[in-house]
Amino acid sequence: MISEQLTEIYQLLFDRFGPQHWWPGQTQFEIITGAILTQNTSWANVEKALTNLKSADCLTPEKLRRLDVSQLAEFIRPAGYYNIKAKRLKNFVNWLFDNYDGKLTNLESLDTDRLRAEFLSIRGIGHETADSILLYALNRAIFVVDAYTARIAFRHQLIEPDAEYEQLRELFQSNLPQDAQLFNEYHALLVRVGKEFCKPTARCPGCPLEKLPHSLDIEYL
Repeated sequence: MISEQLTEIYQLLFDRFGPQHWWPGQTQFEIITGAILTQNTSWANVEKALTNLKSADCLTPEKLRRLDVSQLAEFIRPAGYYNIKAKRLKNFVNWLFDNYDGKLTNLESLDTDRLRAEFLSIRGIGHETADSILLYALNRAIFVVDAYTARIAFRHQLIEPDAEYEQLRELFQSNLPQDAQLFNEYHALLVRVGKEFCKPTARCPGCPLEKLPHSLDIEYL
């Protein structure tokens, strides 16, 4: 059964790597900002951008809203694609003020499916970013899918290589207990093994999942 396979993968990863303590951030808004900034860049670069915003005392919805897009872009320059990401951050903050009085606490009563749909309606917020915000900032039981997740799921013959985001998310979401902490830890562990072993060119020897059935017949990025 898929659920048994997924549980075994999780246990092997957790036994090897232990808790990953994701997502770094002192406030909900910092986590949200990080989720938007981390698109197409490394976390090290995101941390530099967040540090700039903290140093300028701008890491709140109210203060970020008052910044000009050009000012914001300069603060987040280390994260790359800074002009685009500045607009995405502004889009999120404007949505928050236009609909929820600029307060993240006003999101707490909303149904997760509705909130997800609203996030996806914000220009520049895609599935992975929306789900990262839901899981890591708002503690909703939504499984986050990324390139590492897809690569590992395909190589371990859990899903077809042409599976789309929603198919991958459903694979994990429907075959695991609906637990935000479990989803948090599982996603972080998949990223860890993806970075260290299950790279585009796989390094199987020593991988915690090495003993499980897997295939490298087709290169998967």
